[in-house]
Amino acid sequence: MRLCIGLSTLACMATSCNGQNKSDEPEVVFETTLGEIRVRLYNDTPLHRDRFLQNVRNGRYDGALWHRIIRNFMIQSGEQPATFDANGDTLQIDTADMIPAEIHYPLHFHRRGALAAAREGDDVNPTRKSDPTQFYIVTGRAYQDDALRELDAARTQQAAIRLYDQKRAANAEELEALRKARDTQGLSNMLEKLLDEARYETSKNPPTPFNEDQKRAYRTVGGAPWLDGEYTVFGEVVEGMKTVLAIEKVKTGAADRPLADVRILKAYIVE
Repeated sequence: MRLCIGLSTLACMATSCNGQNKSDEPEVVFETTLGEIRVRLYNDTPLHRDRFLQNVRNGRYDGALWHRIIRNFMIQSGEQPATFDANGDTLQIDTADMIPAEIHYPLHFHRRGALAAAREGDDVNPTRKSDPTQFYIVTGRAYQDDALRELDAARTQQAAIRLYDQKRAANAEELEALRKARDTQGLSNMLEKLLDEARYETSKNPPTPFNEDQKRAYRTVGGAPWLDGEYTVFGEVVEGMKTVLAIEKVKTGAADRPLADVRILKAYIVE
């Protein structure tokens, strides 16, 4: 959560730290084996808010494991047993049941305490739709300005690579024709041209850099800034970060799964 000091604390009493009116934002409590966590759901991500509330009402999270935990990053829960095989490996999610992305960046970003939706990678999920049940809470770590500048540069490079891949896909037939003709030079020239185009277009329209609010939050409370703009952030922890951090510290094994079960005993909506 964003740090609020002095006069800004008064504002945060009436609004959430991201500037939204919190008086009508629903809240959910997780009773876990290590304590309680209370989260607030944003009203400007209504598809995620409503599905999350539906999952809570249906008891979907009662008994759910915190099945993926990564120190200085996040804790994850909400898995559907039907999406895992006997070895615990993830199976393909039914894409028809996925939630359309509601990425409001930079308003919502991955500061510590952010509640966000898990999803499949861009290679199989280019529109960044969210898993219908799985979510994660960010723990992260603190970053200084130099590190944030490096992350900004890396995000720009990643955007250029993503655009390059799109251009290669759009020109797949012509590229394949050059390969079949064994025109090595022609193929190399075309790929270089597409890469130059991607770099140029990205330089003209780079990813939104970290703003002052983000930098302040990442310097003070920390988070996972490399995920910004990539996943839907649809809420935040309002109470119980000590519980989140206690869960984060449990020992894990293969696939970042805890060696001893850590569960959500019960989830309910605050009335």
